[in-house]
Amino acid sequence: MTFDLDTYRHSTAHVLADAVLRLFPGTKLGIGPAIENGFYYDFEAEGRFSEADFDAIETKMREIIAQDLPFERSVLSREEALALFRGLGQDYKVQLIRGLPEGEEITVYRHGDFVDLCKGPHVGSTGELGVFKLTSVAGAYWLGDEKNPMLQRIYGAAFRTKEELEDHLRLLAEAKLRDHRLLGRQLDLFSIDERVGAGLVYWHPRGATLKRLIEDFWIEEHLRRGYELVSTPHIAKSALWVTSGHYSYYKDNMYILPVGSEEYVLKPMNCPLHLQIYKSRVRSYRELPIRYAELGTVYRRERSGTLQGLFRVRGYTCDDAHIFCRADQVEAEVGSVVDLAVFMVRELGFNEFEIELSLRDPDKQEGYIGAPEVWDESESILRRVLQAKDLMFKEVLGEAAFYGPKIDFQLVDAYGHKHQGTTIQLDFNLPERFDLSYVSSSGAAERPVMIHRAILGSIERFAGVFIERWGGAFPLWVSPVQVAVLPITDAQREYANGVYERLLAHGFRSVLDDRAEKLGFKIREHSKVPYTLIVGGKEVEASNVSVRRRSHGQIGTMTLDEFVALASEQVRNHEVF
Repeated sequence: MTFDLDTYRHSTAHVLADAVLRLFPGTKLGIGPAIENGFYYDFEAEGRFSEADFDAIETKMREIIAQDLPFERSVLSREEALALFRGLGQDYKVQLIRGLPEGEEITVYRHGDFVDLCKGPHVGSTGELGVFKLTSVAGAYWLGDEKNPMLQRIYGAAFRTKEELEDHLRLLAEAKLRDHRLLGRQLDLFSIDERVGAGLVYWHPRGATLKRLIEDFWIEEHLRRGYELVSTPHIAKSALWVTSGHYSYYKDNMYILPVGSEEYVLKPMNCPLHLQIYKSRVRSYRELPIRYAELGTVYRRERSGTLQGLFRVRGYTCDDAHIFCRADQVEAEVGSVVDLAVFMVRELGFNEFEIELSLRDPDKQEGYIGAPEVWDESESILRRVLQAKDLMFKEVLGEAAFYGPKIDFQLVDAYGHKHQGTTIQLDFNLPERFDLSYVSSSGAAERPVMIHRAILGSIERFAGVFIERWGGAFPLWVSPVQVAVLPITDAQREYANGVYERLLAHGFRSVLDDRAEKLGFKIREHSKVPYTLIVGGKEVEASNVSVRRRSHGQIGTMTLDEFVALASEQVRNHEVF
């Protein structure tokens, strides 16, 4: 049997909705599209769905599939469609119909007694379906708007073959064990407390250490490549954001604060403030390029329904930098940013990534700042840089920022999930809006070009991806705890404490576990720590340590100086094991 996989998945979503209605009469239907690896359907029901309901729903779905009911398409007038779904009590379908443009064809699909508002297409009959599995349930605002009711979204996976489905389910199970929210609790890295506010992250000591280590690596590489560190306020007058254009284009995502008779904004990004540093004095062409870098905390009014662990938060550290350069320097500067991005993401363990060139939608020019010819040139520059680097990329219309086109890196994890990484945005417009200039070699005032760029993006989001990439078993050089010292009995506690203190003196992030627990238990407790040094009676007598390396097991005994030399070299080389 051959079929389009999206059609197969969407048809399975219809069968899911039919099964839910049969089992839970009175349920109201939202939407049910095909998605990557499967499908979902949104429901409003009296009770709460849980994974405990999945067996009954799947059984009913298989009964519907066994009936081999044909999918039948019908075209209805607006009045007929409204009457049909009003009669069925499907209020959300009525709302969708009312939102359709006048004159648009309205189609419904039926199988058996089930009918749904749908453009299609579908497979021939329910009998063509069958390789699926319901996977999870979550809340979702109707049409993605937090002002609308919260519906229940049931997700499912669907594939051509049983083997493909089983492989996917195995990956899902493994990915669940690597979920950064789960590991965040297990490893005591971070928490989010509703009493303080959704989307606001508490970094616990080990999590704060991990975050700082990533940031230190970021700072080191930026200083090495000619960037200058800056620091800017958390709030600024709203007039600044009016000038930048964010007030018009981004206001709904900004926190606006009344301060006396004036209005301030809790900064959602750093760029207007970096522009003010540039404008603080007259600039010469000899100074360019100027590269300002800041790990600045920013705040965005994300909808409650979109918040997800570290991946989507309301306050985060923005890995931010802005380059001010001459027009003849743009391609070289963009190229150097691409080189930095490739180096940093690979050094942090992401060898697979996809690159997108995000362009404006030429049919919606009114949504972008600047003249079309400026956009044409900006897009051409980014395209040429990627081509010169011999990097594979795809072009995506309509995904540009309102002030310029951009290059986006999508980091790909072991499970095929894609995560936003590097963003490089070319901007000829903000320098114009802020009247930036430099004195050229002829003494005339010239306008610089601005490059917005974030290598890791949100540090919080990247940390979440990083935790999942390594499953909490981080490389030695960036692990919050590098060495655990484990005395076997109380008799070795004093010697073990001396080992621990010497490790601290050598700069190793270490812990001493001298609890009265069995050695095997303590080894398991520290299974994600790169090294454990075991101290028993023989080690005390010989003044050495027994070294256990994560994933390699016992590697032998050595003096502490020998271990320090070994581990220090591995840290310097950013070795992974």
